Amino acid sequence: MISRLFLLCLWALALTAQSSAQPLKLRLPTENQAILEGRPDKFYMYVNRIFEGEASKPWQGGGYGFVRNIKRTEAGVVGTRFHEGIDIRPVKRDSAGRPLDEVRALAIGNVAYVQPSSGASNYGKYVVVEHNWGDGPFFSLYAHLSTISVKLGQRVLAGQAIAKMGYTGVGITRSRAHVHVELNILLSLRFDDWHRMKFGADNKHGLHNGMNLSGLDIATLLITHHKDPRITIPSFLEQTATYFKVTSPRRGVLELAKRYPWLRKGDHNRPSPSWEISFSPSGFPLAIAPSQREVSKPLVTYVRTTQSRHEYFTLSRLTGTGRRASLTKSGLLHLALITGEFGK
Repeated sequence: MISRLFLLCLWALALTAQSSAQPLKLRLPTENQAILEGRPDKFYMYVNRIFEGEASKPWQGGGYGFVRNIKRTEAGVVGTRFHEGIDIRPVKRDSAGRPLDEVRALAIGNVAYVQPSSGASNYGKYVVVEHNWGDGPFFSLYAHLSTISVKLGQRVLAGQAIAKMGYTGVGITRSRAHVHVELNILLSLRFDDWHRMKFGADNKHGLHNGMNLSGLDIATLLITHHKDPRITIPSFLEQTATYFKVTSPRRGVLELAKRYPWLRKGDHNRPSPSWEISFSPSGFPLAIAPSQREVSKPLVTYVRTTQSRHEYFTLSRLTGTGRRASLTKSGLLHLALITGEFGK
């Protein structure tokens, strides 16, 4: 009887843990449905590319991941520039070639930031919507907009029109008009201080500056969610492979781990001399665990073996080849933003 009660308690606890995560109920951000129909070439906006003297317009450049700045390396032909979101092409244009597509909220949420200026950032006019599915705040970002139809603090529903597609921002032409969409976590509440330390200038976009938003693979999430609407963000991220781990001295509670409980692995209440933080290739944090390793400064303690330079696969945050890697200045700055170990 005791054993049966124990099992029932475990089952109840499991149900409680599952119920804390709410359904995502995602919607595509425009009328373009081609990504769910197996037609990515009709979904993504192409990029103009010249590789080894040959010009092309590959649609792959509009996808998520290391899809730009192609190089021929020891590991083959690889993309070395990371694209943090997806570029969705229009399905409607007027007689002058201007896009007519509405841009819609991915899910229910609150408008967290509105940038109405075309020249204030590479994003052009952009909107950020905050969502909370019980796993900490997530932020969808919609960029290169023509007009914006929502206000700061406004509640929006999934699929609600929030803007019109455009071609504002650096390097976007009318023929390449699209909406750039991301789904991000917030790296730090002290971003203004970090930005001032790095650039010696004030930050114009508050917490919702793109450098403080780290994007997950939104394209794969949309496809996975379409197949299984029960998917949660933490369970989805469990499928993301770790590229490197950094062990850093432990000097208190990590704000990021408090904001996103699914990052916490192991017993965070137990004292330890360091943290081990796992990262995707783009630097998206995947796990934070207490470590018994004694370190006086951040140290790369795991890296995926490659035949080419780690710079190509990590936004130049790592340097080295094969099984050897160390943090670059850029990598140290990224880690400082995550740990809050700066400007104290």
